Amino acid sequence: MKYEGMTAETVALHGYNGDEIETYYARPLGAGPFPGIVVIHHAPGWDEWCHEVARKFAHHGYAAILPHLYCRAGEGEPDDIAAKARADGGVADDLVVGDVQACMEFLRAQPYANGKVGVIGFCSGGRHTYLVACKLPGIDAAVDCWGGRVIVDDPSQLNEKRPVPVIDMTASLAAPLLGIFGNDDQSPSPEEVNRTEEKLKSLGKTYEFHRYDGAGHGFFNVPGVAYRPAQATDAWKKVFAFYDQYLQTRTPVAAGAR
Repeated sequence: MKYEGMTAETVALHGYNGDEIETYYARPLGAGPFPGIVVIHHAPGWDEWCHEVARKFAHHGYAAILPHLYCRAGEGEPDDIAAKARADGGVADDLVVGDVQACMEFLRAQPYANGKVGVIGFCSGGRHTYLVACKLPGIDAAVDCWGGRVIVDDPSQLNEKRPVPVIDMTASLAAPLLGIFGNDDQSPSPEEVNRTEEKLKSLGKTYEFHRYDGAGHGFFNVPGVAYRPAQATDAWKKVFAFYDQYLQTRTPVAAGAR
């Protein structure tokens, strides 16, 4: 079902370590019950396209929240803040886990929530999706869109912010996982996607991967040069079918309940 009416606004939450963080929250108008989605932005930051993704979910009947993972880098335009955060090596894995957990709690606390929460991320956010799906209980469905550096073969690429390769956490993955990848991408490369799939399969995880010829990194991003409309349209159908399967229930739950 598609909803013509929605509301969207910036909401302050307390995230990792009790820090006040910015989030962008979009939801359909009406009593619901609506599933929730945490949208994890890509490496370019908390930009206009990621805000459009949140509104896209609201249009399709989901309450979506987009945390600004770079907001601690200071004030200013999102592009400038993102540049500062990337220059500082990005954000720590523990920070991402804490901010996403706060967003999940916010979604489940709303009176129109159905109690189900999914996570989706793009680029670095795809890696973060895999990360939180392994670290946080209570995620009902996770979508990794071309998350790079899930696999890390060079130990020198690990650091205090990212101390463990995410692939090594796969045994703890409890949520069903959808992966969306372009075969022209190099981060992750098709070979890395194959290795990730082998790991998931060997551990008996619930997952499905979709790979697209003629598409590279960031092929959903409409303003970007990598945008591929035919592949993106098909992949979005896969995303909504996946979430419809795992998140759409008409049984509301009490705030904070599972």
